[in-house]
Amino acid sequence: MYDIDLIVKSTPVPLSVQRKSEEDAQATFAQIRTALETGEPKVLSLTCEGKTEKQLTIVTSELSAVQLSQKAAGAGDGKRTGFFAMAASGDE
Repeated sequence: MYDIDLIVKSTPVPLSVQRKSEEDAQATFAQIRTALETGEPKVLSLTCEGKTEKQLTIVTSELSAVQLSQKAAGAGDGKRTGFFAMAASGDE
């Protein structure tokens, strides 16, 4: 399973969707990255393959970053990899 995290401006918690295959994850990541590169506001709607009832719609001008990561099998510790992990590493 692959997580695609969308970092929204002025929001501390990322929005995320999941993809089952690497190819689908890469395609979704590229779609979001292209929307970020154009800089033109547009509405982006995504669904989650991990939780099929989860749907997400966002205006792309509110995104500041996107991250693609592979979800480790059996990773039930509740910790998420991401942008904030780097800030925490110097505090120990």
